[in-house]
Amino acid sequence: MKYSLAALAASLTLGLAPALAADNNAPPFENGAVLDISSIQTKDGHFNDYMRWVSTDWKRQEEALKKAGVITDYHVYLVQNQRAGEPDIFLTQTYKNMAVFDATQAQQYALQAKIAGSIAKSDQGQAARGSMRTIMGDMLVREAVLK
Repeated sequence: MKYSLAALAASLTLGLAPALAADNNAPPFENGAVLDISSIQTKDGHFNDYMRWVSTDWKRQEEALKKAGVITDYHVYLVQNQRAGEPDIFLTQTYKNMAVFDATQAQQYALQAKIAGSIAKSDQGQAARGSMRTIMGDMLVREAVLK
């Protein structure tokens, strides 16, 4: 009887070992939402001009992207007391996951044309905003959803 209990205990221990090892090898997080964060520094005297554009054209674009299911949300963050050379505005877009970035160029251009008009018109608007701001950088970050 002693031997059969010992054998049972050993087999249970050996049987659980792979399961325990699998848990130790499992990642402690899952992939979450993806954020695109643009760092903007407005030029002297043009903060309100740029914010007018953000609150009209940019907002309209973001709402269209949200309606089309491309993004799930967007935000504007203002930096208080930034140091020299730092951005004063962060524009963010939230995507459900990375899959949205697999759209073909033709699909992306078609959506852009629907939202903003032709590529040439979009390029002209981008160039015009250059007099109001400098794009300091863009980060694509993914949320780690902890288990």
